[in-house]
Amino acid sequence: MKIEVTLTDQDEAYIIKNLYPLYLYDLSGHYGLTEGHTPNIHGIFEDGLEFRTLMDQYDVQNIWWEKPGCLYPFLMKVDNIPAGFALIATPPHCSEGTDYFLNDFFLMQPFRGNGIAEHAAVQVFDHFKGQWELFTNPSERNIVGHKFWRRTVSNYTLGNYAENHGNTWDGHKLIFRFNNHPSS
Repeated sequence: MKIEVTLTDQDEAYIIKNLYPLYLYDLSGHYGLTEGHTPNIHGIFEDGLEFRTLMDQYDVQNIWWEKPGCLYPFLMKVDNIPAGFALIATPPHCSEGTDYFLNDFFLMQPFRGNGIAEHAAVQVFDHFKGQWELFTNPSERNIVGHKFWRRTVSNYTLGNYAENHGNTWDGHKLIFRFNNHPSS
């Protein structure tokens, strides 16, 4: 099995944009009937009523390709088939003191349970050196996500990371922080 994680450009943006509604649907299962995680009246997982079609949602994602050197959209492929994505943000799109923020990370269902997600996360982490932050839904509905990030970050850092619950710009989350810079 060949796992590739590559930084995309505008020519491949459509692939991540195609996967994004699947990601939002997947997240909704971790939150249940929580505001912001249910579809709008048009059946689109976005907050505003102005989002009537997936094409409307498609345009929201353009920012990831409009800020090179600040926002980094990575595509995951398994045997040349799109399998997921990781969206990495840098200042000013992350918390103070954070160099790299794992904004979104998604691997489609058929590819899960084979070590692909951890392999892809490591490739992304290795791409940038510095202070990292990621967070996930802290609810019991996301126990699989908790276990995945604890295992992945612990293995990657050899247990040298911080984990806590706290308020973020996206609500209360389970937060992971670590530094992978060689001098730290």
